[in-house]
Amino acid sequence: MKQTFFFRSLLLIGLLTSALLHADTQPKIQLALLLDTSNSMDGLIDQAKSQLWKVVNEFALAKQNGQSPQLEIALYEYGNDGLVREEGYLRQVAPLTGDLDLISEQLFQLTTNGGSEYCGWVIRSASSDLKWDESPDVLKVIFIAGNEPFTQGKVDYANICREAISKGIIVNTIFCGDFQEGINTQWKRGADLADGKYMNIDQDKTIVHVDAPQDSIINRLNNQLNDTYLFYGKKRSYYAERQRTQDKNASSFGAANAAQRAISKSSGNYKNSGWDLVDAVEDGEVSLEEVAEDELPEEMKQLSKEEREALIKKQAAKRKEIKQRIQELSNSRRAYIAKKRKELSEEQTLEDAIIQTVRQQAISKSYQFE
Repeated sequence: MKQTFFFRSLLLIGLLTSALLHADTQPKIQLALLLDTSNSMDGLIDQAKSQLWKVVNEFALAKQNGQSPQLEIALYEYGNDGLVREEGYLRQVAPLTGDLDLISEQLFQLTTNGGSEYCGWVIRSASSDLKWDESPDVLKVIFIAGNEPFTQGKVDYANICREAISKGIIVNTIFCGDFQEGINTQWKRGADLADGKYMNIDQDKTIVHVDAPQDSIINRLNNQLNDTYLFYGKKRSYYAERQRTQDKNASSFGAANAAQRAISKSSGNYKNSGWDLVDAVEDGEVSLEEVAEDELPEEMKQLSKEEREALIKKQAAKRKEIKQRIQELSNSRRAYIAKKRKELSEEQTLEDAIIQTVRQQAISKSYQFE
């Protein structure tokens, strides 16, 4: 009897410990985009550029056990003859990261050239070289998009897809072209082997960005939001310019896309403790006293310690208020856009393929979407 009580007590302690650890751990979604950058793929790259922020905003709607997930995105290019042949004509453009400005920056620097597309090789690189979280609760997905046979190259795609899913990494395939042609060239089989989904899109389709009455207000609020950032560190000027540049890049696809980026910046996915002192102090990444004098924001260098702390609190409060206002506008904007899109007869785009698939696959990790 005593022995039974003892083992039951151990079991209860173990369950409670597990629950507490789980409660303290923010859920995570890891997403790797593998994009074909051969000559015919300019349309695909443009879709990725113009739809990045809408995809990010979709993840902001996700909840796992009542918590919003941390989003990490990685980016690869493949099929570009400007890359090293011995390395499979592929390149890791960005590792798994929560630095969304970096992903945007690198997307806008992609160019197309040539065409030797080795799908198996790039999937092997992404599944083995990226720092995938080992937790079974983390949603880990690869999206590979291209338009040549999935079988090209000396790396066996079938074995690689099986290896990926054995690590808990789902492989989704997006063929840029006719649905049946993608099946005939093994894009569907690649997805099937890794518990993924096969889709097709028209990479040259002109994307319709639906303007909403909230867009102009959101974009004005974005300018106010930018004023709350306190850039610090040796590369603070670079990060300040990078943020401005990615705002401009988003705006190049119209006011609606600029609003999508502003909405992303108002969400929990846009965290920049590596260069913003407000985020850094709030997240406990740095102590204000630890920042070297010459690495402080210019507006803080002449302030006392108390004044510096007061400025950070002021900017944090101002940012919170602006973000809340943007989120409120985003809710009404989303309802407006949903109504308008029902009136449009549209073919599936890269954004649709990713959003619909992730929503379906996230269910297995107990995710719910607002």
